[in-house]
Order: sequence, then structure tokens, then C-alpha cells
Amino acid sequence: MSSDISYFPGCSLATSAKENNLSLLNFCRHIGLNLIELQDWNCCGSSSAHSIHSELAFDLASRNLSLAPVGKPLLAACPSCMLRLRQAHLHLKNDAAARSRYEHLWGKPADLDLEIVHFFEMLDITALSRVFKDSVNRLKKLKFVPYYGCMLARPPVMNREKNYYGLMENILSSLGAVPLSWAYSSRCCGTFLSAARPDIVSPIVNNIIRGAAAVGAECIVTACAMCHTNLEIRCDLKQQIPILHFSEILSLATGAEDYKGWFSRHLVDPRPLLKSKGLIQ
Repeated sequence: MSSDISYFPGCSLATSAKENNLSLLNFCRHIGLNLIELQDWNCCGSSSAHSIHSELAFDLASRNLSLAPVGKPLLAACPSCMLRLRQAHLHLKNDAAARSRYEHLWGKPADLDLEIVHFFEMLDITALSRVFKDSVNRLKKLKFVPYYGCMLARPPVMNREKNYYGLMENILSSLGAVPLSWAYSSRCCGTFLSAARPDIVSPIVNNIIRGAAAVGAECIVTACAMCHTNLEIRCDLKQQIPILHFSEILSLATGAEDYKGWFSRHLVDPRPLLKSKGLIQ
């Protein structure tokens, strides 16, 4: 039996990181979750809008909240989208003027009880021992470093919320992978500066990739689609390392077979590594 959950994919998962979206949907189907995409959603505002126009940033995020059906959780997989949606929702809870603006713009009262969940939170409450009962050691000592990026380290106004650092290591090690310790798991990848100032972002990304190589990682597993993109497009080192979405690894561990369209989208081809581990054919 499947459970219906509203789903906000966001711009990255709908465009540059389609493989993240496809593998996420695959894994959720496997564990009995039916993700129902919000109709006519818009950009959450990302880093750009809230940096230069706080009212516009609120409006962009709040419109998406207005599209969410009452009584169903709203799931986001992108840390930046999650941050924007949750901050807008928190603003609605705490500010009567914000609620008034919301009603004026979207023609309905705000759902102050809307539950906005990140993919990690969903995993945290899922009976993973049941999900992975046939997948023990499937990842065959794949040596990886986890890369969470900085968006999951929430701003002070949201610092009482649970964080999920360590979740990727715990889950993947239970499947036979080997997490390696390194100093860059929450280092910023440069985010939107990748478009405006690649000269700043490339040295940042190169240091992250060097850090992974220095500890002997075979790949980097990311929690964020934007981070994944930056690590691939802004690294100009001769020796690069495959970057994998967490959802891709989870789907492979549960026996996904419709992966052919995922890895061809990667700029650093992970297929030789995955074939050597017997994860794909």
C-alpha cells in the first residue's frame, strides 16, 4: 500500500539534476511512497531572491505553500528549497502582516499546520531495516565521502530544528559502503556564485575534490542537487572523482534497473566505478 505525499521538486531537480529527481521517485516508489508533484509550482527564490529582495523571496515561497493540499505533508529534496519554504512558513506563523499579505495574494488563509519535510526526515521515520533487508553488503565496500553542503546547516532562526548530519554515512555503511572522514562535508560549494563568479567558485570546488581524493574516496555522495552541479562543472582538476546523488545510491542498493538515463547526465562518468562494484551492468 502506498502513501500519498505532496512533492516540491524545485528548479534543479526539474532541470540540471533530473537524474536526482528520477532516482528519488524510484526509491520512494520502492518504499511505498507516492510523490504527487505540486501543480504549477514556481522557483522557491533560491539564494538570489532572498539576497536582494526579501518580499519577493517570501512571495515566491509562499505561493508554493498555497499550492500544497491540506492534510498532506509537503516533501522537498533540495536543501535550498527546504530552507526557503520553511522560512516562509515560519514567517507566516509569527507575523500577522505576512498572513494578511498571503491571503491577499493567494486568496486563502495560510495553512499554519502544513508539515514540510526534507527527504532525510522521511528516511529517518521509515523502517529502513525492512526496506534494505535484501540489500546488506550490496554496496560492496564502496569508499565514499558524504557531502551535505551548507544549506542543511540552518540559519539561527531555525536552529532548534533537528539536523541530519551523519544520516548518509549510517545508511550507506549499513549497506556495505565505507564512509571516510574528511574536513569538507559541510563546506559551501559556492552556490549561485557559480554562475556569477566562477573564478571564485572553482578554487573552492577544487579544494573539496582534493580533500576527497586525499582520504582515498572513490566517489562523493551529495545531499544537494546544486552542490552536485557545482562540484562537476566548476572542478578544473585533471584528476576528478565521480559525484553521486544520495538518491541514486539508495535506488541502486534496492535493485533499481531503470538507471540508464541517470548516469549519462553526469559530467564525471560514474559508470566504470559502479560497474566495478557490480552495481550496474
